[in-house]
Amino acid sequence: MTAPSTAALGYRTQNPATGEVLREYPHATDEQVEAALAASAAAFADWSARPMAERGEIVRHAGELFFERRRDLAQIATREMGKPVREAGGEAKFCGQIFSYYAVEGPELAADQLIKDITGQRAVIQRRPIGPLLGIMPWNYPFYQVARFAAPNLMLGNTILLKHAEICPGSALALQQLMDDAGVPAGVYQNLFATHGQVSTIIADDRVQGVSLTGSERAGAAVAEQAGRHLKKVVLELGGSDPYIVLSAADPRAAAREAFATRMENAGQACTSNKRMIVMDDVYDEFVAELAERARALAPGDPAQPGEDTYPPLSSEAAATALVEQIEDAVAHGATLHAGGRRVDGPGYYVEPAVLTGVTPEARAYREELFGPAAVVYRVSSDEEAVRLANDSPYGLGGAVFATEPGRAERVAERLQVGMTHANAPSAEGADMPFGGVKRSGYGRELGPLGMDEFVNKRLYYVRDGH
Repeated sequence: MTAPSTAALGYRTQNPATGEVLREYPHATDEQVEAALAASAAAFADWSARPMAERGEIVRHAGELFFERRRDLAQIATREMGKPVREAGGEAKFCGQIFSYYAVEGPELAADQLIKDITGQRAVIQRRPIGPLLGIMPWNYPFYQVARFAAPNLMLGNTILLKHAEICPGSALALQQLMDDAGVPAGVYQNLFATHGQVSTIIADDRVQGVSLTGSERAGAAVAEQAGRHLKKVVLELGGSDPYIVLSAADPRAAAREAFATRMENAGQACTSNKRMIVMDDVYDEFVAELAERARALAPGDPAQPGEDTYPPLSSEAAATALVEQIEDAVAHGATLHAGGRRVDGPGYYVEPAVLTGVTPEARAYREELFGPAAVVYRVSSDEEAVRLANDSPYGLGGAVFATEPGRAERVAERLQVGMTHANAPSAEGADMPFGGVKRSGYGRELGPLGMDEFVNKRLYYVRDGH
């Protein structure tokens, strides 16, 4: 994600639908950071020594609490970052599924892997926890992003220090309360309203063994540089500009409606959103016309009470300003704006959903991620051209290909330079589906079996019979 940082404003709840600052929170003191580090290291000794089944019961309980509290959690996310309340409730429910998945599947996913077992010798690969971890999380999915990092690592026996985004402190505190109520022992999961300087201190501390960050390229590069200096394992998810290729469609307008609905999820503030729609020329005209019609039909609405034809605000003033600047830059470099793209007069951080075509390589939008309700559409005349354009990006998170002919979408999807590729589906989402990218989208994986395979000591254990 490449939305501009709001860190300079500090930890505060500011309703993006109105701009009203509802509450401000103090930063952690240096003494509190040190106490948290000490508590995390001390808790690791006991937590990692517990049987996985015992940890699994606590993780399972946390999953149940996500289900039970999904409406309350949804209201917090809607108030803090503007997510439509129904989507926010779905996010909390998904977190429950993630915790439940690892509670059930974790013991098998972390089981010893046999290498050889012959007379007189036996060798296995063990998966053992490594210690305290730092999670640096973004605001766009304030519960889900934490869940996919925390659930597998709690199962493994690692302990967690969590630095959440400055604009969702209420979500961060609600997560801390949920973990406490689930029975997570003191020191095992700790929220910290840390400054960037304190984050650097935490990364450098010998007690911390790894860092996971979801955020901007700039933040990822800074964290990876610091972690590398101190020889710490890092997982990075740094956003994307996913290609969404339509090679053929029985109903181009229906295909456009599906594409538009996908693009508008979370007001377009999703790392795996279909930010670059690449459409075959015989489908293109109807596809673009339908997108523009859908965009013009929407009006700004209250995310706490969303309507059928409304859209929510962006998360912050900075995010809204940045998106409009990218759109204006694209038009200045020759793009055609078919709908939207302007700030809405009045309170809140609303930007009209935009449809852009003819974006040139000179425009920022050709290379940059557009983190908001802006659909960019490119016309192509062959599968080969579609693949070239799809891969002409610094990002490589996800991608999707659609076609009516048997095997055509699959053949093109195989050629995408991404971490997650899909044929005839916008995405494959589930607790058991690994998530992550390549190129400037970062490295490492979360969720699924790979989510338990990052912050572990893959230890060789070899036994030879005594003489």
